[in-house]
Amino acid sequence: MADNTPFLQGINYWPIHKAMYWWKNFDPNEVNRDFSLLQQHGFKLVRIFLTWEDFQPRPDLISPAALEHLATTMDIAWRHGLQIMPTFFCGHMSGVNWMPAWMLTDYSAPQPFDIYAGGVIYTDRALRDCYSDEAVIEAQALQIASVCQHVHGHQSLYGYDLGNENSNFAIPPDRERARGWLDVMTSTIRSYSPGMPVTIGMHSEDLEQDRRMWPQDVARYCDYLCMHGYPSYLAWVKDPFDAHALPFLATVTEWMGGKPVLLEEFGAPTCENDQERAETAVLSLFPLFEEKSVKDFYQRALTLLQQEHILGALAWCFADYHPHLWDRPPLDRRIHERYFGLFRSDHSPKPALEAFKTQRLYEPAPEKVEKRHPWLQDYDREDFYSDPIGNLSAMYEQYRLHKGLEPQLANK
Repeated sequence: MADNTPFLQGINYWPIHKAMYWWKNFDPNEVNRDFSLLQQHGFKLVRIFLTWEDFQPRPDLISPAALEHLATTMDIAWRHGLQIMPTFFCGHMSGVNWMPAWMLTDYSAPQPFDIYAGGVIYTDRALRDCYSDEAVIEAQALQIASVCQHVHGHQSLYGYDLGNENSNFAIPPDRERARGWLDVMTSTIRSYSPGMPVTIGMHSEDLEQDRRMWPQDVARYCDYLCMHGYPSYLAWVKDPFDAHALPFLATVTEWMGGKPVLLEEFGAPTCENDQERAETAVLSLFPLFEEKSVKDFYQRALTLLQQEHILGALAWCFADYHPHLWDRPPLDRRIHERYFGLFRSDHSPKPALEAFKTQRLYEPAPEKVEKRHPWLQDYDREDFYSDPIGNLSAMYEQYRLHKGLEPQLANK
């Protein structure tokens, strides 16, 4: 890449007043206001999510209205100098699996996440197999083809994402079928939208567990790799503001897949003052943090990621959600999800936005990841999933040692 290639500083987007109900209640004026705000604060890349039931209410039908709303969103983005990364098959989002009703099947075993379909939360249903059910694979290919035909050539199109944390709603039966699915989906994109980069939104649990879509398999079909990381969710990280965990996750992903990595999600939920944080802590299973601390975390993370030759980083997420959504899934039960924004629900900026004002350049790695991190030679990427958590924990201690950092302190 050229020396002046920007380090991607982007953001994940849901509207303040709509959240995951955006496409059902699309308002171009709202998008225009939000994108104008992102432009003012220097953002260039916006990742958006195509909720599956809104874009594909039947296996053989792609919603014309949803396609037009997507095109309108991209028109607005172009007017504000923004690029758009659409994410297919959404899918898992904020602790709920959002699905069209035709993807539901009979209950077979306890599901890790509730399923939302047609305005109803299901705790007693399962999902059809995305990787083995030929009718589902055909439907997914239809969605990709339809979206790509509709937006290919648009000036705001950055590239495509094949899903958000797919393994949270569908784990492939085996690696072979995962590779087969990736082959079909990426081939369909390249048939209808040639020349556009493709990735998929892997997350830390894809490294912590063998979910049968390995980074080295993804790298065979995708142009670059992605990783999502939140230190407060990582059991093998002791400090919720340990920004070094983020470039570490990206480094392991690059080592396993052999391709550059984008940190596609990172962030932390905040409250504006101690009283609000204390009140919320009574309801929330996860901690909320002081805004100044999160600003410092963002600043350290962006600097460290650039130094580690990561393609860029996308904040999670645009804004806190308006209180009128708090009695609806997922915000009714996952309290912390209300507060991840870089803007508050009244559109006022949080301190963390300051971290994104510094314009950074992407610096290509001068040598392969094994040369930059010789301790990786002690590990075999094909044996990694024999003990993923054990390997990650040991590797992180070696990463910290290599960086001259102190060993992690045990939890008090």
